[in-house]
Order: sequence, then C-alpha cells, then structure tokens
Amino acid sequence: MVARRKVAVVGVALSDCGRVDDATPYALHAQAARRALADAGLNRALVDGFASAGLGTLAPVEVAEYLGLRPTWVDSTSVGGSTWEVMAAHAADAIAAGHARAVLLVYGSTARADVRAGRRTGTLSFGTRGPMQFEVPYGHTLIAKYAMAARRHMIEYGTTIEQLAEVAVQARANAALNPEAMFRTPITVDEVLSGPVIADPFTKLHCCVRSDGGAAVLLVAEEYVRDCRTSPVWVLGSAEAVSHAAMSEWPDFTVSPAAVSGRLAFERAGVRPAEIDVAEIYDAFTYMTLVTLEDLGFCGKGEGGAFVEKGRLRVEGGELPVNTDGGGLSAQHPGMRGLFLLVEAVRQLRGECGQRQVRRGDGSRPRLAVASGTGGWFCSSGTVVLGAG
Repeated sequence: MVARRKVAVVGVALSDCGRVDDATPYALHAQAARRALADAGLNRALVDGFASAGLGTLAPVEVAEYLGLRPTWVDSTSVGGSTWEVMAAHAADAIAAGHARAVLLVYGSTARADVRAGRRTGTLSFGTRGPMQFEVPYGHTLIAKYAMAARRHMIEYGTTIEQLAEVAVQARANAALNPEAMFRTPITVDEVLSGPVIADPFTKLHCCVRSDGGAAVLLVAEEYVRDCRTSPVWVLGSAEAVSHAAMSEWPDFTVSPAAVSGRLAFERAGVRPAEIDVAEIYDAFTYMTLVTLEDLGFCGKGEGGAFVEKGRLRVEGGELPVNTDGGGLSAQHPGMRGLFLLVEAVRQLRGECGQRQVRRGDGSRPRLAVASGTGGWFCSSGTVVLGAG
C-alpha cells in the first residue's frame, strides 16, 4: 500500500477577467493554465492529472488536448458552482493515494461577451427533463429559487432585507481594495434596496455580476514542493455533499448542503470554524453568503443576519474577512466561480494580496482559510480547508 502523501497548492492564477471581448473560452483556459504553471515554477510535463468542466463535448478531453496535455488521471465532475471545490477534493485524494503527482484544475468562460454578441441569452431554465419537469412550467428560474429560499429564511428567523444588503455593501468595500475587480465604487444599503427588483426580495445589487474570465489551480504531491518558486498552501481537509434537484425535495430552505460538507471538511482538517482567518464563499446572491456562514458554523442557525450586519465580512476591520477580492457580487462571476475562491484563498495565505491583504491581530498573514462553493440552487456543496506553509 502506498503511504498517503501530503498535498499542496503551489500554483494559482486568473486569466484576463471582467470585460474580455476578444478571447474564446479555450484561450482563457490556456492563459490561466500557463500563468498557474509559471506561478509554481514547474514544467507542464509534470502534470499528469487534469480536471475541467463546462466546455466542450468531451470535457475535459477537449480542453486537455487544447492545452497539449495527455493526463492519466482526469475529472469532469459538474455540479455547478461547487464543481471546483469538489474537484480539488478529488484531486487531493488522488495525489495522496499516489494516482497522480500534479493535477491542474482549469476553468474559463466568456459568459458576458457571449450575451453581448448575441451568441447566447441569459439562462432562464436548466431544462425540463427529469424531476425539474414538474417545476419549470411554473416559472422556477434559477434566481427565483434563491429568492424563495431567502424569503423563507426571513420568515423563519426575522432576517431583514437590510441585513442581506449588508453582504453586498461589504463585498463592494472589499472589491474597492482590488484593482482587478469589475466594480469598485462603494455602495450603501439604501442603494442596494432602491435598485430594480430582479426576483423578490432580490434587487439588482443582491445578484452577482456577469463577467468573462478564467482561473487555474495546480496541486502537487509533497515531494515536488521543494522545486516550486512559491510557498506551499496545504490541503488540510475537504468534503462534498449534495442536497436536491427539485425544490419540492429540499427539506429545509434555510439549510444548505454546506452544513454537511463544512462539518466534514473541518473534522478532516482537525480545525474549528473559530480558527479560520479568511473565508471565500460562493456568492451568486447575498443570501448564499449569509446561509453558508451559518452552515459552516461561523454563527448559529438563524443568526446570519445579525452576524453580517456588524461589518464582520470586511477586509478592513472585519472579524472574519469574507470574499476578500469582492466576490461574485463585485469582482467577477463568469459562470461557475468556485475556482476563483481557491485562487483568492491561496493568495491570501501566501500574503500576496496587496491592499486587500488580511492580517491577523498580531500583523501576521492568515494561517487558515476555507473555500466553500455552492452549486445549482443549493443543490451541491464543496468545502476545502487550506493551511499556510
């Protein structure tokens, strides 16, 4: 039996992001991959594992071919926004077991540019087959599903629309410190509330931006860390969970599958939520941030509203800086954003974030981070706990 090896993230990168009108999704994959390998200082010949989803008929075969890779371990798991945390968990297990030495996770999308050019329209439905056929005719759009869940939390626990708006305000405050964020101008709670209604109770600023962009993350076995130009960030624990496809099968709109993946990831990492220095949480909508904070154990169930309204999510002065790059609400959101969470978490732990760098009470850089992705309409969750080298 092969001894289980430690696994580290040694390379992370973003492609050009935001408004990218002159690139294909394949080009963004390649740009992010090249930058991640350069970040690590490793040759692509070392890469024998590859994970990709969302592009091509035979993903990840087509993307690997485009990148000139011939991997002997692949993953094309596709569970929405949590795909990349789930893939990172799979990759870490494969490396630890000796099935791969270096796994590259890559994503790229021109979601914004495609809409502008008329190559696609905004997605109103994921389809009408299977269990969703019973809900789609009644107008269950993706946004409506999240809005219903948010309204249930408001009814159950007294969460207010102002508290949800605070999530957007604090995400924008963090984005103001990130020169690569799409939207950096500060916003107020009143501005969030006065915007056009998208799906009650969400106004426009409760919803993520639509952008182009790509990201890549390189994980390696511990014996290759010494060959890298960067400090390693260790994968301490990870987990995944799924909940439902049809809203009628969701037992409780106020509990996401992060309640399962978070608990397992923290247990496997041997750390408690209270020890985490920085959290990167999927935020297609403000409610996602609030309920995920509860489900990861940063506050009690129903206490998310009170938790977020005190400025705790801010890089500057926050007790638990969340979505330090501005998140999907302000920085970028090119579709399945989970890989961007891992990139930002790693950069924070390496102390590379400039003005938005999180500092502990003693001025040192963060030691522990969590990235938690959500897929579908809280259908799936992947959580990864990372530690600085």
